[in-house]
Formats: sequence, structure tokens, C-alpha cells
Amino acid sequence: RLERLIRFLILFAFVEAVIGIALYAIPDELAMRALSALRVVGYPAGPGVLRYIRDDPNLPQRATATSVDPNVLGSLLNLNLTLAISQLFARRPVIRRRYLLPMIGGMLLCLGLSFSRGSMVGLGAAMMMVASLRYRKLWWVLLAGVAIFAVLPQTQVYVAHFIAGLRGEDLATQMRFGEYKDALTLIRRYPILGVGFAGSPDIDTYIGVSNLYLLIAQEMGLIGLSSFLLVMGLLFVRFWRTRGLVHHDERLEPLWWGLHAAVVGALVGGIFDHFLFNLDFHHSATLFWLIVGLATAATEIALSTGQNRPDEPVR
Repeated sequence: RLERLIRFLILFAFVEAVIGIALYAIPDELAMRALSALRVVGYPAGPGVLRYIRDDPNLPQRATATSVDPNVLGSLLNLNLTLAISQLFARRPVIRRRYLLPMIGGMLLCLGLSFSRGSMVGLGAAMMMVASLRYRKLWWVLLAGVAIFAVLPQTQVYVAHFIAGLRGEDLATQMRFGEYKDALTLIRRYPILGVGFAGSPDIDTYIGVSNLYLLIAQEMGLIGLSSFLLVMGLLFVRFWRTRGLVHHDERLEPLWWGLHAAVVGALVGGIFDHFLFNLDFHHSATLFWLIVGLATAATEIALSTGQNRPDEPVR
């Protein structure tokens, strides 16, 4: 069942990536009409469905697929790419490698077209965790990928956009710094329980910041943020204690590593984005907690099979 769920997640993410690439490639007018046709199910309509860097049509377009926001698409691909790449090292991957490799390539391309820097950093952190703790050969893939990305002429606009963000030079990053300052002001006024989900009670402050942790503190206070960090801490304490048991099952091991690495990618990406705790994008929050639940389930399977039936394959 765990394998089936992971397979479905990867397949659906690939379909979303294909949609994102197709909408990016076709003329803007046709893409706008196609997305606006989804208004019958509550999707936004009009020119605003097409997104650009800094919302400037003179700058490169950002892929959104059917996720409304390019950073929402990026967070979806961040999580599922981690699951898919971990399967490359499985003896029996949930999807055959000859299909999995082009699927990963398509999802990576769509992630690049989204220009979601936070999701790219999150994916990089997740892959470095897996490469450092388990699949050392992944380091060569990561280094080769970074080198190719850095020197190709076609990727220089992405490199420049990424470096500008790291230096705090572009408008989007500078606006984030302003959001952080305003968020800390609100948290200082209502530190214990926050202000809830309806809105700020003060006219000079607002709810909304491009940071998962500050957003939780705004809405649920330091108690809510501490509770969230406690849950994540317990997840990774159990991860660390269980890591030696998963070697007993070749089918479980890549699933287990991929799920926990996906959580790492989400938590690192959450430093730069808020969609995993934004009620306007509840599907992102649902996906995140689904991954957390599956990681917990994988640990429970490892404990039961590793201690009691180490040679029996996972069902």
C-alpha cells in the first residue's frame, strides 16, 4: 500500500509537470483561456492566471500548471521529486527506471520554469541529506547537475535570478525582508496564542509572510510554533533511531529515505515560502501532512519488520 501511494504521488506530480510545461510553451493567450476555463471549479480567471517574475510581463514567465501560484507548484514538485529521485537507488523501484528517469527530468524542468527558488533550495537540502547519510553516489549526480546548470547559456537567467535572491538584490527578496519585519512586530504584540486565522486585530499589521515558521507564530503564537517544531523533532528523533533497521528490507528502504527527505525539503523550503500552512492553498498543506503521515507509517513498518521479521519483504 505504501508503494502504491508513492507511485500515485509521483505519477500525479509528473502529470502536473507536463501540464505546466505545456501551458508554458503554448501562446500566452491560449494558456490564459485554458486556465480560465477552470473557473467553473473555482480557479481564477483572466490575465492574472499567467504569472511572471515580479508580476512584470516584460520579465520571464513562471510556470504554474494548475496550482494557481508558481511557488505552490514548486512546493509540490519539491516533495515529489525527492520521492522520485530516492527511487533511482532502489533495487525494485515503484516505477521502472526507464520511465522514472524521463519523469524526473520533466519534473525538474517544470521546477526550473516555476522559478521557485525556495523549492529549489529545499530540494537541494533534501538530496544532500540523502547523499550524506545513505546514497553517497548521489553526490556525483548533484555536483554534475549544479555544474551543468551553472555553465549552460540557456540557464543563465535562472542563475542570475537565484544569485540576486541570495544577495537580497531583487525586489521580491527585499519585499520578503519587509514581511519578516512586520511579522515580528505582530508576533511581539501577540506572542502566546497569536491572532488566529481571520485577520490581524490591529490596523497597522497584517497576517501573511513568506515564511512557514513566522506564519505559524502569527496565527497560532509561540505555543503553536513550538508544537509544530516538537512534532517535527519527534519525527526525526524516530528517524535517527530507526535508520539502521530499514536496511533489512530493500523495498522499504528507498521509500523510508525518500519520505523523510521530502519532509526535510519541505521544512527548508518553508523558510522562504508559506504555502504549507496557508489556508488559501489547503492542498499544499494536505500534501505536506500526508507525507509526514507516510513517513511515520514507514518508520512503524521498519520497527515491526526490522525487529521481528527482518527478512520478510514489506507488504
